[in-house]
Amino acid sequence: MLFFTQCFGAVLDLIHLRFQHYKAKRVFSAAGQLVCVVNPTHSLKYAPTRCAAAQAPAEQGLLPPCRRHEAVHDPQLVPCTCPLFSCPWEGHLEVVVSHLRQTHRVDILQGAEIVFLATDMHLPAPTDWIILHSCLGHQFLLVLRKQEKYEGHPQFFATMMLVGTPSQANNFTYRLELNRNQRRLKWEATPRSVLERVDSVLSDGDCLVLNTSLAQLFSDNGSLAIGIAITTSKAHSAEAEM
Repeated sequence: MLFFTQCFGAVLDLIHLRFQHYKAKRVFSAAGQLVCVVNPTHSLKYAPTRCAAAQAPAEQGLLPPCRRHEAVHDPQLVPCTCPLFSCPWEGHLEVVVSHLRQTHRVDILQGAEIVFLATDMHLPAPTDWIILHSCLGHQFLLVLRKQEKYEGHPQFFATMMLVGTPSQANNFTYRLELNRNQRRLKWEATPRSVLERVDSVLSDGDCLVLNTSLAQLFSDNGSLAIGIAITTSKAHSAEAEM
């Protein structure tokens, strides 16, 4: 009975995901945009990490031990950019994407314009929705976070960050757009580098910010669709032409 119950629950989850994806494709297929359905990630900062869970078998020689870093931090190393995970990983920019995909199962979508469909917006804060966007020869990290900046008043924060240096990030412009029920809301800015930390960018408010009532205006049955477009900045394009 337990096995049947678990299997039945997994089948229901799969059906729900396929339905969300089909509904999103039906809405946005006319615009020729790729749609990625993104499930929420709950805060795991106070839960055992994969690294910690693997510690005991590692001591027995079954798994390689986790890397422990000295107190002196190497400025060339990037900490894990998955915000709500207590992940001790650090690495160079070239391996950030592979870490996110392999360890945290973050999906990656390619295309100049895509639609980020975040499900289960009603879940309590803190919650994150994360996706990687491959475009113009670079990888970008989109983070949508629900958190309480003031107790009892959750807000949604969305930002796009380049997996690259700040100077490289200045060469691009990203646009986040919400469009539903004859309402349209746009946010356009220069992406920040992952070297600047996701938490810092969101706390600074240099991102798209929605209160709960505004998010509900653009949501559909608990899902929020955000159109994403990335272009090269005008200054960079002018330099390229010269």
